[in-house]
Amino acid sequence: MPNSLVRLNPQPEALLTQFFLENSFTQLAVLVDSNTHLVCYPTISQYLPKHTVIEVPPGEQHKNLNTCQTIWKELTQLNFDRHAMLLVLGGGVLGDMGGFCAATYKRGIGFVLMPTTLLAQVDASVGGKLGIDFENYKNHIGVFQLPLATLVNTAFLKTLPAHELRSGYAEVIKHCLIADRAMWNTIRKNDLLNQDWPMLIPHSIGIKESITNQDPTEKGIRKTLNFGHTLGHALETHFLDSGRPLLHGEAIAMGMIAETYIARQKGLVAADELTEVRQYILQIFGKVTVKFDDHTILQLVLQDKKNKGNTVLMALPKGLGHCMWDVAVSEMEMKEALDYYRSL
Repeated sequence: MPNSLVRLNPQPEALLTQFFLENSFTQLAVLVDSNTHLVCYPTISQYLPKHTVIEVPPGEQHKNLNTCQTIWKELTQLNFDRHAMLLVLGGGVLGDMGGFCAATYKRGIGFVLMPTTLLAQVDASVGGKLGIDFENYKNHIGVFQLPLATLVNTAFLKTLPAHELRSGYAEVIKHCLIADRAMWNTIRKNDLLNQDWPMLIPHSIGIKESITNQDPTEKGIRKTLNFGHTLGHALETHFLDSGRPLLHGEAIAMGMIAETYIARQKGLVAADELTEVRQYILQIFGKVTVKFDDHTILQLVLQDKKNKGNTVLMALPKGLGHCMWDVAVSEMEMKEALDYYRSL
């Protein structure tokens, strides 16, 4: 991956030693949540220069302004100047929020992402999208800002429970469906535990980087990366306070099935292609059987960042391995897609 900000290595010593040889700073803080502090931080701490650890609670429910205020307050009390650096050690939630805090503190300090989940390694930590949730709307407040580097230590995947690995795999599936039919045909021959991660992780990063490098601020082709996310984000938000919250990948899996159904209704994919997508995603993720309210989902969709006025715009597959963006979708089409998912 030439000219990439992403550095991939299963050895944290090699990743960190090289990076800190090349970059200078006045102070360093490592942002962790209580999980990554316990499981991941001990594996890298000996390779870090002098630093301070900032810990916040884990989970999407804490990806908000209150937690940001805690981080900004810590940086302020440490007297961090604009030449200081923040290393964010965590999954997609912490990367989004930690990067956002760094990009806005004193109008921006340098930050490094060290993603610890599959989801963050193949998607959330690549491309410079940063943000937090606001008033129950996912990633409602945010900026575009690239990190100094994204350091991918694949050994962290060994620390993940199966449901977290599965959640990240949704984004691998998405990248194949929007950009690489041949790889889609490869991955669907195997279940989750028999995937070739040393091959798939750089492949997925390469797709994400290729698209975001063409369109850094999401004016065109970068919108294809939102396939599955229009309905998926709404479902994720809806279930957040339900007593049965969905992981991001679980919600996106639901969204990809429903949005592929919409693509089929519009004549963009063939019937057998819809069947392929449905069968494989259900094989990996199963079906969410908890009831959800269509009206609430549709109200959340109306706040989606891709919309124009009152028109809901989606990224939809055009055949498998290709994708269109800014496709207008009606309320009735979305209701039918949700009914389709329920009927499976």
